[in-house]
Amino acid sequence: MKKKIIIYTQANCRQSDKVRQLLSSKKVDFLEKEITHDVLLKREMIERTGGRSVTPQIFVEGKYVNGLEELQDKINSLVESKAA
Repeated sequence: MKKKIIIYTQANCRQSDKVRQLLSSKKVDFLEKEITHDVLLKREMIERTGGRSVTPQIFVEGKYVNGLEELQDKINSLVESKAA
């Protein structure tokens, strides 16, 4: 099954930790791509985001999400549609 949420993270990144905690607390499945020691994944992330190289970078259903607040809105929509 394809994950609806993909997050690019790296070690020692507080924002990445916050995103992981939020998704886990909402019991939302996600695919984490940890880029700390993976040059190819980092390059993939930079290409998908149009040049952004900081983490986390978040995609919901293939669409780029910019920030925790927008992610929260998207999660609420996913959780509601899952319950219906």
